[in-house]
Amino acid sequence: MALYDSLSYMHQHQNVIWLGISGCGKTGLATAFLIHAIDQGYRGRYVLFADLINELYAAVADHSENKVLKKYLAFDTLLIDELGYVEVEPVQVGLFFTLMHERHKKKPTLITSNLGFAEWGSFLKNDHLTNALIDRLTENSHVINMKGCKSLRSPLETEPCAEP
Repeated sequence: MALYDSLSYMHQHQNVIWLGISGCGKTGLATAFLIHAIDQGYRGRYVLFADLINELYAAVADHSENKVLKKYLAFDTLLIDELGYVEVEPVQVGLFFTLMHERHKKKPTLITSNLGFAEWGSFLKNDHLTNALIDRLTENSHVINMKGCKSLRSPLETEPCAEP
């Protein structure tokens, strides 16, 4: 709560990363942090990782990568939700790394992922960039591991219906 209330992550340009199983509240918490920052006068943006990656990839086709990167760099805080749900192409990994590198220690990025850092190589498919990305993201950040949390979704939403 102190991190949320004080906005110290904003003042100190620190990332906040939530890791945990699906349904444990990562997106809700990250969104609350984003809304709180916006309410305090900061410019913020929410984007699904899959949408961000697709936008970066489309920018390669029309050579507007710098314009798209500049757009995401302009936000005081950026929430990237559901990192790890889609696999990415090498050019997408490079652009995502560039975005994170440019925001590093300058502007906070909020990230949610259902995968632990050890699993990020499975969707980024580039061990060197994966290690460099994790290094930059965690060097100046708060990592909130929600590993032991249970899903907040009702059993009806997560389990198949029983036969009558």
